[in-house]
Amino acid sequence: MKRIYESNALRRDDTDPFSPNERDSSREPQAMRSVPSTYLSRLLVPHRVRYWSISVDVSTPKTEYTVGESVPFAVTMKNAMPFPITIPVRSLIAWDWEVDGLTQAAHVDPRDPPEETRGFRFSRGERKQYRRRWQGMFRVSESEWEPAPPGEYTIGAGINIEGAVKKGLYDETTVRLVPE
Repeated sequence: MKRIYESNALRRDDTDPFSPNERDSSREPQAMRSVPSTYLSRLLVPHRVRYWSISVDVSTPKTEYTVGESVPFAVTMKNAMPFPITIPVRSLIAWDWEVDGLTQAAHVDPRDPPEETRGFRFSRGERKQYRRRWQGMFRVSESEWEPAPPGEYTIGAGINIEGAVKKGLYDETTVRLVPE
């Protein structure tokens, strides 16, 4: 290709739109400037659309476990939109899980995060997956855990916003603990 440009085989004319222009080798290509997608998401995308675009799913490999066996579960969050989405969350903890309404299966609050509004960012079409385990126990004090008796338990997870269930940013699944 270089030989064609260096030879006079091509007619160059700056005024004719169908012929190549003179080459300007002194110009360097300029990098494309990035657009702050988090800012644009906050500015242009309404809250309702942000909530509709994110889906939350909680799943376990099986539905029955023996008492004392740990229960693995996966929390999958997906942005269905072809553009980035930022969800404003209440604290530094963007999402959390619970068992029968107890955050991280604890009767005591496991941590007290500061109330700071942050953004939980999803790139376009991004899928985030988190894997956790419930050990089949409930925390009853700072240093004491109690095993869960046989029965049905609901494991849920959601994004840390006010009204996550109503806005569709929460999901749950039910597992059964059976005696050995």
